[in-house]
Amino acid sequence: MKNAEKEWTAPGEDTKVDVYDFGKTDPVKKGRIMKAIPYGVYDILKKQGFVNVGIDHNTAAFAVASLDIWWQTRGSNDYPAATDIQLFCDSGSSNGSNNRLWKWGLQQLADRTGLTLHVCHYPPGTSKWNAIEHEMFSFININWRAKPLIAYEVILESIRHTTTKGGLKIEAILDTHDYATKQKVTDEQWQCINIQGDAFHPEWNYTVRPRCR
Repeated sequence: MKNAEKEWTAPGEDTKVDVYDFGKTDPVKKGRIMKAIPYGVYDILKKQGFVNVGIDHNTAAFAVASLDIWWQTRGSNDYPAATDIQLFCDSGSSNGSNNRLWKWGLQQLADRTGLTLHVCHYPPGTSKWNAIEHEMFSFININWRAKPLIAYEVILESIRHTTTKGGLKIEAILDTHDYATKQKVTDEQWQCINIQGDAFHPEWNYTVRPRCR
């Protein structure tokens, strides 16, 4: 539970932490090891952030669920007339450009919400230009520096209390759902995805539209 950097404290009030983070029992999921996986959504128009903190696995299903929760709690209220959403994503991990389960999940999201999802992936090795890193996660790291992340509530409150002079506000929730690993999208499912690549680098830029019911 160690967290880098330093912070002023009164004499004798310093917090002792373990040498290693792993091995702690999860208070929510008994019998499992405690972990926290923050997946963020950042609205560059309103400078509003949302972080879904998972406790299971960082899968494509978790990534899509995070987008779904953001839309249900914030997006649909902020943009009630929206028919399309533009997503800027990294190229790897749970929302990778080559991740078929990510695109299958986006299709389910488009079908549920009726939204057309336009996706642009940052090319491999260029995620440092992603606005969410510079305008949200960097300030979260500054805000919780030197604070031992000893419990989920500490993580959530540290995220929620991250603000900037530019008006940044962030909501955070704890996602206690299970997300199984090694899930596969069959060729039949893949053929059912209503996806169209853009003219410019279709492997990184594409649109997923709702399917007719």
